[in-house]
Amino acid sequence: MPGLIRRTLLIGGAAAAAGGLALWRWGGPRATEIAYGRDPLQTFDLTLPGGRGPAPVLVMYHGGAFRAGDKTDLAVWPELLDSGIAVVRVNYRLSGTAKWPAQGDDCLAAIVHLQRQGAALGLDPSRIVLMGQSAGAFLAVSTALSLVEVGLSPRGVVSLYGPMDFSTMDQDMKTLGRTPQMGPTDAADSAESQLLGFAVGENRAAARAMGPVGRLAQLREPLPPILIRHGDADPLIADLQAKRLREAWVAADPAARIDYKLVPGAGHGGEAFETDPVRAETLAFIRQALA
Repeated sequence: MPGLIRRTLLIGGAAAAAGGLALWRWGGPRATEIAYGRDPLQTFDLTLPGGRGPAPVLVMYHGGAFRAGDKTDLAVWPELLDSGIAVVRVNYRLSGTAKWPAQGDDCLAAIVHLQRQGAALGLDPSRIVLMGQSAGAFLAVSTALSLVEVGLSPRGVVSLYGPMDFSTMDQDMKTLGRTPQMGPTDAADSAESQLLGFAVGENRAAARAMGPVGRLAQLREPLPPILIRHGDADPLIADLQAKRLREAWVAADPAARIDYKLVPGAGHGGEAFETDPVRAETLAFIRQALA
């Protein structure tokens, strides 16, 4: 696996080098959009803080069930910029036009571009935290594990209400006595099955192996600190997915720092994750990891 990931990083880096300088345009106040590949969705936007660099970086991945969404769905919290932290919001190819592992390749290619071009962009690529919401949390954690495998561990990871083991998502909902609002994950038309190109219920072992929980079962490396938050009333993704991530992280590295909490009464995202205490806890974790 490390060799495969290393080749993926090099291929992604070549794509970044080929496409990265082709697109520079202002995407909003203080934000610059940059291409890391040739596909229109292989872009990220960079918001720099005030003051002198090089700045540490928070890299964010959007949700949308792997088939929708955009980087601009993610808010750039002013407290981050005030703390001298640059924010990168990443777009990636969606499942309607590209199946897995295209999304993982894109997330890695964006990091490769930051590693190679960081100094020119006013960044310190040695100080990066990855953060994602929902499907973006799956991608943030997956990308972090790929970086760990090649000795480029990020400073930290923030996982917000994401799926972590496709093979157990239906059972987890059943255990909690809930019916998933988007239908069963095992079905061929589920977001997860559409991402993989096969029905989760028809190849549960493969569905588990490609996700964070399955990968952690094969990993015995020092892991970065991780903050995990999930609503205990989530109608889309059972909070047991967050528990599985925590347990797999501990098993892979018992010494890793894990900040895990369920958010009382919270559903799938929403105001509870944009306000205190979750907001304050997330900001504190990011600041400490990037200090």
